[in-house]
Amino acid sequence: MNVLITGGVGFIGTNAAKYFSKDKKNKITLIDNFSRTGVEKNAQFLKNNFPRVKIVKAYVGDVNKYKKDLTVADVVIHLAGQTAVTTSIKKPHFDFKNNLLESFILLDFIRRNNPKAIIIYSSTNKVYGDLKHLGPNYQPIGENEKLDFISPYGCSKGATDLYFLDYARIYGLKTVVFRQSCIYGPHQIGVEDQGWVAHFSKQFLFKKPLTIFGDGNQVRDLLYVEDLVNAYQLAIKKINKVKGLALNIGGGINNAYSLLQVIEILENKFNYKIKISYETMRVGDQKYFVSKNEKIKKILNWEPSTDFKDGLTKLINWQRNNITI
Repeated sequence: MNVLITGGVGFIGTNAAKYFSKDKKNKITLIDNFSRTGVEKNAQFLKNNFPRVKIVKAYVGDVNKYKKDLTVADVVIHLAGQTAVTTSIKKPHFDFKNNLLESFILLDFIRRNNPKAIIIYSSTNKVYGDLKHLGPNYQPIGENEKLDFISPYGCSKGATDLYFLDYARIYGLKTVVFRQSCIYGPHQIGVEDQGWVAHFSKQFLFKKPLTIFGDGNQVRDLLYVEDLVNAYQLAIKKINKVKGLALNIGGGINNAYSLLQVIEILENKFNYKIKISYETMRVGDQKYFVSKNEKIKKILNWEPSTDFKDGLTKLINWQRNNITI
């Protein structure tokens, strides 16, 4: 199986490359523009440990730089894009280009040149907006929740999400959209505005202060990255059941924690009380998001298998060996 992964040396991409490389019959090609700080280390890790993995330095929209690989791909996992709400507000044109425009170029190239390919799109829980209308009666979120794009990031990811679904409906492409909650695990760099679990643990590791935007009682369900990639594999195997569908995916109610609860867990792991400062809650932030996971369980028989505390330990162990200040 030929697997092409955009954003391939990023956090999820690196873990996906590792996962699919377990089968030596698979040919893995990674597309990445290397714009994110720290991904060079992921690329070097892959080169050292998975020499059969091909890495192409290119923007997603520059399809001519990798069209031979794209044309023969059996599976395309589209992970590349701008990942932070804050950046999208500061640079909306940049966000539009990297999330919507380049994704459309990729999708339409596949329509014209490789329509039999399976296409997985990594979307986000942000397509549901801030969910303020649910408060205070918050509950796990299913796919029937209304879409409500807030922030340029929400608009660019949400529009791309719908394009991928519509191309299944109109052109018969085998697309599936994963609306992902908070993903964490090894190879995640983690910065203040994206990858917050890895950022929090990194701050503890180096005894640096934390800034919380809001009161810290925001709740998220936390999904270990290997569980996510396993869902990708199940979707590939059962593509006829999931093509044209959007699937919410996260750690579920058993792995739902507030920011302050995660900090408490880290304080116990590190035996260290961290200094915290508070700022105003950011635009488009959700007070609560926990993925219902019912649809994906019913169709793919998938459930998260990694308890958050165990997954957090794996992340911290990776950081100890790979992250420098």
